[in-house]
Amino acid sequence: MSHLALITLVIDDYDRAIDWFRRALNFDLVEDSPSLTDDGRPKRWVVVAPKGGGCAILLARANGERQQGFIGNQTGGRVGFFLHSDDYDADHARMLAEGVHFEETPRETEYGRVAKFRDLWGNRWDLWQRK
Repeated sequence: MSHLALITLVIDDYDRAIDWFRRALNFDLVEDSPSLTDDGRPKRWVVVAPKGGGCAILLARANGERQQGFIGNQTGGRVGFFLHSDDYDADHARMLAEGVHFEETPRETEYGRVAKFRDLWGNRWDLWQRK
């Protein structure tokens, strides 16, 4: 294995998710293609990724009530996503200007500068810059 290519984030609406990731996190839309569910219903294959590469996110619209129940809580309330920054102050300021909800002010830790935020659905993330 050479690297982790994709992770899935269950969302409620493709277009809303694409807009949020592009606007709030400055991600690129890598792919948006028609597809089908296992039982033949239409869906989309939507991939977003940070500018400059790294692991991409497959935005998967919830399929049924069971999956809808996991939107916003895919990691049981823990921080499940870590967004690395090379320019913390600029990224933090841009995200605030786009309405991203941070749970705390940036703080210094033994591993770098970090602040927790929530995505549009309530999943917890860290904006992080290594020391």
